[in-house]
Amino acid sequence: MNKKALICAGFAAALSIGAVSSAQAASKEKCYGIAKAGQNDCANLAGTHSCAGQAKNDDAIGEWKAVKKGTCKELGGYSKAEAKKLWKEKKA
Repeated sequence: MNKKALICAGFAAALSIGAVSSAQAASKEKCYGIAKAGQNDCANLAGTHSCAGQAKNDDAIGEWKAVKKGTCKELGGYSKAEAKKLWKEKKA
């Protein structure tokens, strides 16, 4: 395989990986209130951390996990808007 063909093949592979990742992300949604301690996916609503794996308690309303689109309610979770509302009511 010549150098140009090898570079093109590598570039095509990289693009296809990006397309698959984007497609997988599009089929997921954030589901609040279902993450177990240490198993959240990223930052919480309170802004007390910005990393995955930082949840202190199970099922904390401000922590989220990415789940298959359309399954959040079945899992007992909340959308971001619902979680924000509940979190603010809890703080008041």
